[in-house]
Amino acid sequence: MDGITLRRAPLLCTLLLWAFQVSSGALTVNVLPLVNVAKDGAATLPCSYTGTESSTVLVSWHVLHEGARKRIAFKSGEEIKSDDASPLGKRATMGADLSLTISKVEPSDDLTFICEINAGPDGYREAPCDLREIPIQAPELQKPAAQAISATSDDSSEIGTCISKNGIPQPRLIWFKNDQPIPEVKDKSKKTHMVAVVVKESSNLYTVKSTLYMAPKKEDKNSVFSCKVEYSTLHNTKEMKTSNTITINLNYPSEKTTFSLLNSSPIKEGDKVEMKCETDGHPQPQFEFSKDNKEVIGEKGLLTLKSVKRTDAGEYVCKGIDYDAFDKDLSAKLTLMVHYMDPVVVKPPGMKTVSLGEKMEWKCDVNASAKHTLHWKKGSETLSEDGKLSLDNIDYDKAGEYICEGAVPSVPGLKVNASVHLSVEGKPIIAEPDVGEVSKEGDQVTLKCVAHGEPKPQFTWVPSAKESVQIKGNMIVSTIVLNATADIMKHGVNCTVNNKFGKDSKTLTVAIKDERAIKGSAEVLLSGNPVLKSADMQQGGSSAVVVAVVVCVLLLLLLVGLIYCLNKRTKLPCSKKDKKDMALGDVNNDIVVEMKTGKTEQDGLLHKKAAEK
Repeated sequence: MDGITLRRAPLLCTLLLWAFQVSSGALTVNVLPLVNVAKDGAATLPCSYTGTESSTVLVSWHVLHEGARKRIAFKSGEEIKSDDASPLGKRATMGADLSLTISKVEPSDDLTFICEINAGPDGYREAPCDLREIPIQAPELQKPAAQAISATSDDSSEIGTCISKNGIPQPRLIWFKNDQPIPEVKDKSKKTHMVAVVVKESSNLYTVKSTLYMAPKKEDKNSVFSCKVEYSTLHNTKEMKTSNTITINLNYPSEKTTFSLLNSSPIKEGDKVEMKCETDGHPQPQFEFSKDNKEVIGEKGLLTLKSVKRTDAGEYVCKGIDYDAFDKDLSAKLTLMVHYMDPVVVKPPGMKTVSLGEKMEWKCDVNASAKHTLHWKKGSETLSEDGKLSLDNIDYDKAGEYICEGAVPSVPGLKVNASVHLSVEGKPIIAEPDVGEVSKEGDQVTLKCVAHGEPKPQFTWVPSAKESVQIKGNMIVSTIVLNATADIMKHGVNCTVNNKFGKDSKTLTVAIKDERAIKGSAEVLLSGNPVLKSADMQQGGSSAVVVAVVVCVLLLLLLVGLIYCLNKRTKLPCSKKDKKDMALGDVNNDIVVEMKTGKTEQDGLLHKKAAEK
């Protein structure tokens, strides 16, 4: 090799190396950075390359799964194989065009996939592709911002627009009225039709809009509209999501008027009354109210009477003024009934004074709008139910206020009443006095003297003491406090009351508490068991209790002596000989009872006769 050749060799190597680097740098891999797919759908991840014509290119797909890179499938020459250990199993297949297809996409397939190109001397390249599952979203239904729709118009009006976003594959929108599907019509010349708009976003997702047009009638005033989005899945099944619902603002003329009373209970004087007038049209027209051909002021179809009177009863007329229905009679009538009760009239009225033992009679009456009742009461006690009240043999307890109450049972709360007052005059009467108690003689004792009487009687105490007087209902109570002297303990304290009709007198006794306790002592039976007397029995005299106790003790001693004589008749026959025998023996002051068995009283008598012989 000559020198020129040697000098050119390094240059040739440099050129070859540069050519290899250019060739290697030209190898590129083309994938989609992001592929969206619907749930259960099939996702295709394309892959292609440029920059080499080598016949030994190895193309493989990998997935980043659980922090590791794992191969899914590969193509070498004409041979295509899938890895059995792939995380996606048999759901991932590679096609001749180098794309990777994943069937029945699951949420766990939301991963990064890598297309790898190994071109040998031409180099090595790879590119990532993210797979994202797109869930089906419910569409949104929007109402138009336009004014209300007229039911009398023949032109179609916009009902609403249904919007479905981020769909894949392209979804279908279906309209519903009252849960019934509306046939899809695209012809704009028809009164009911839809206008659809489909937009494919840069993310390869679809946004679909559908606007519904109709010429609604009066019967559509309460119709409910909705829409549904429908997707087709890999298994040729359908999945749907439902939108929100809307109603339309529909104007329609009135045909009839209703006039109703809003109060639920019968009306009585003083009540607030509300009467409502409305038509079957929309919007509601203006209304005019009248009674007896005279205008009555109402507001927005509502007539209010704040405190109704009986003169407000009668027939009311309501009339709607609808300029779209001049040929219709939009008037209605309502009859208002107002219940009432006049004040109760009592004969004789006011206050009445009678003497002890006399009779008294009242009668009450009332005028009312409906069937009513009349009850005489004193306090909570009902005395009569026919409007008449008769009192015989009147005593002080019957003095006081009596009320005649009138009511209409069919009208809750409709009641009136009137009252009269009865005074009873006569000589004073002292109630049965209580017994004063002290712990010991000389202690202070409080005594009360309770009396009835009209005019109010005067009290006189003997012995006298400082007095306080109270009136409790029909009774007068005089109270004194004094020392329980020996004379008071013996003779008690006298209370005398008197007025112009006469007088009454009672003696109030004072006793030691311990003496009174004897009344509650135990009663002794023959068995010796004590039995406590009741509180009522303890109110008896202490002397009777003492006598009863003494008699019981004497009877018990007599019974013991009789038993003793019967059992010791042979030994102690109570004869002179027995006395003599007793004198011969040792004297013992204690009573000794000797029990002998096996002998009867007859045996003792026979033994006595034999001894006498």
